[in-house]
Amino acid sequence: MSWFESLVLGLVQGLTEFLPVSSSAHLRLTAAFSGWKDPGAAFTAITQIGTEAAVLIYFRKDIGRIISSWFRSLFDKTMRHNHDAQMGWLVIVGSIPIGVLGVTLKDQIEGPFRDLRITATMLIVVGVVIGIADRMAARDETGGRHRAPKQRKTLENLGVKDGLIFGLCQACALIPGVSRSGATISGGLFMGYRREAAARYSFLLAIPAVLASGAFEVKDSLSEGHVAWGPTLFATVIAFASGYAVIAWFMKWISNKSFMPFVWYRVALGIVIIALVAAGVLSPHAAESAG
Repeated sequence: MSWFESLVLGLVQGLTEFLPVSSSAHLRLTAAFSGWKDPGAAFTAITQIGTEAAVLIYFRKDIGRIISSWFRSLFDKTMRHNHDAQMGWLVIVGSIPIGVLGVTLKDQIEGPFRDLRITATMLIVVGVVIGIADRMAARDETGGRHRAPKQRKTLENLGVKDGLIFGLCQACALIPGVSRSGATISGGLFMGYRREAAARYSFLLAIPAVLASGAFEVKDSLSEGHVAWGPTLFATVIAFASGYAVIAWFMKWISNKSFMPFVWYRVALGIVIIALVAAGVLSPHAAESAG
């Protein structure tokens, strides 16, 4: 991998990680359209450490409160009803599905799941799902001619059942084209949560999964030596900087904007990919991963 490739791919990772458009799909597509080798699942997992560092800094006050309250709740029973302490447990519970499936489906994630036809299909299907969830949320928020607006849930209403459902939605993002934020936020909207609440929990829920996945890939890469460390670390730094800017923008956007622009973008991109693969312009299978 060249330094220019790492710059472009790092920007793509940072710009798309937190938007409901699938960063893994865009990394795969950027390489395919540019004629580069597929950066591979290891590159994706490691550069996501950069974007999660942006989450840690952006939500540092929330995270600090949650960790502090969670540790105190281990020894102080009165703290176990504290919302921040409960959030700590809910993030752990919600991380179980992606942890189990990530290990179980590791070979599929690094191989068959990276087929562009699967990616395109997921872009379209999940795009439609996000669109339906967005319309449901908008209908509740605005009401209508014959009904009053409906109060949607906040993170104060989050329990174990909803936390696990959020976690299952996040696990779907193991397939390129799904989008971690798209799956978890739309899942939250279907369960009746406010947009901002679903997005906030989505970002917090991603921290253990992404950091664990990145650490796992770092360990494997150190032992097998199949990652170009200089360009990969450079891309990780670029992903951190661009990712932080996107978080700040996205959290303001979702408070009063529709997800429909992302929906139409996903559907259009998926259709274009299917057409290009069918025409033989793009190979559906990944080229040899870049090292």
